[in-house]
Amino acid sequence: MVLLNSEEVSCNDHHQVDVVAAAGLQCSGDMLGDKQLVSQVILEGLEIEEPPADEMEAAEKKAGISRLMAGYVQHLQHRSAYHLGYPLNFDYDFGPLAPFLNFSLNNAGDPFAKVNNSVHSRQFEVAVLNWFANFWDVQRDQFWGYITSGGTEGNLYGLLVGRELFPDGILYASNDSHYSVFKAAKMYRVKCIRIATTVSGEMNYADLKSKLQHNTNSPAIINANIGTTFKGAVDDIDQIISTLEKCGFQNRYYIHCDSALSGMMTPFMKQAPKVSFKKPIGSISVSGHKFLGCPMPCGVVITRLEHAEVLSTDIEYIASRDSTITGSRNGHAPIFLWYTLSKKGYKGLLKEVHICMGNARYLEVLLKQVGISASCNTLSNIVVFERPKDERIVCRWQLACEGNLAHIVVMPNVTFEKLTVFVEELAEKRNDWYQDKGFDIPCLAVDIGKENCYCNLHAKKLRIPKM
Repeated sequence: MVLLNSEEVSCNDHHQVDVVAAAGLQCSGDMLGDKQLVSQVILEGLEIEEPPADEMEAAEKKAGISRLMAGYVQHLQHRSAYHLGYPLNFDYDFGPLAPFLNFSLNNAGDPFAKVNNSVHSRQFEVAVLNWFANFWDVQRDQFWGYITSGGTEGNLYGLLVGRELFPDGILYASNDSHYSVFKAAKMYRVKCIRIATTVSGEMNYADLKSKLQHNTNSPAIINANIGTTFKGAVDDIDQIISTLEKCGFQNRYYIHCDSALSGMMTPFMKQAPKVSFKKPIGSISVSGHKFLGCPMPCGVVITRLEHAEVLSTDIEYIASRDSTITGSRNGHAPIFLWYTLSKKGYKGLLKEVHICMGNARYLEVLLKQVGISASCNTLSNIVVFERPKDERIVCRWQLACEGNLAHIVVMPNVTFEKLTVFVEELAEKRNDWYQDKGFDIPCLAVDIGKENCYCNLHAKKLRIPKM
């Protein structure tokens, strides 16, 4: 293994792995407030080789592996401090659960069915599912679900149930839907019609109505977003149901709710449309590693019991039935989710939602105060703003970008202080870009509304918000 000298590299170079500190090499910018660009240490020699036969060489290799692992841990710690653009909650301590990593836990098949294998965590999984059933207003004897590998699998499952119930159905999904929804359409060979969205990213219900009216002979499978990926927009379930019924789709529709991030937040907001199985929806999926926080990607999907039966198959090998997408499933995730839900409870989650929403509003105002176009939907902890001109800023803070926009997802670990440091750094760099390099401030009125655009045309008409 060869650790080369520290140097700055492009974050787009996939052949290079950046390591903040390995084998004693330290890089600049290792403190959160340091505004120097993070240096990169190029790591080579990750090819897996057979252990040396010589005992001394084997010992040297073992020591080298230990140094490499320790260095990569430091790298992850460092980069986690600059992680703003993606919905991951790093604010947790699962130290007490470390002993479970000594077991290979596989929750293959139906979590509610008895199996021959005893090395699993089904009892924890069922407890987590019961919690979510109560969260979404469905009786325990009227639902089925399982812990997934993440939001994508939840969408794949929910939309597959819709397809099985309505084989000739058409999938309707807004342009702002997660890419996994369109992946599902391709996998299941379902006709998919895209629905326009408003500036906020919410589904345009007039366009939905128009598209439905052109296809009244085919059942409708609807993907409703409870927090879109980029802007965090929440589709109104009641509006969707009303539109379907006005277009003559009574009892000929299936609604899947993609609640990956916001599904853990909107139930704690009084002004949010209620997502509940008391309404005629078919399934809901949510991510476990996002707002709740978990070391491994995971999620939860819940559907009505009678719907799950369309996918159920008895498997003799595991002495169980299976309705899941993947078969073998992570048995550690249920324990981690159970632990988090048990420690935080409703009160803890409510507190975190309020903190995140408050910090998101603070970030929006702070950006506008320094003349940066920005917007934050009422029901969202995602702040979208003018994309930085320098990709090194994007890379340093790990911002998610789309066109002229970047966004920050304000998670429980994203503090008031960290947001302040980011805006101060961005404002300083931005002044240099526009003064020294003659850049024009882009107009983002089409993307986030003219009331949020601070370009030369619209800024004159706006009042700088106060804290």
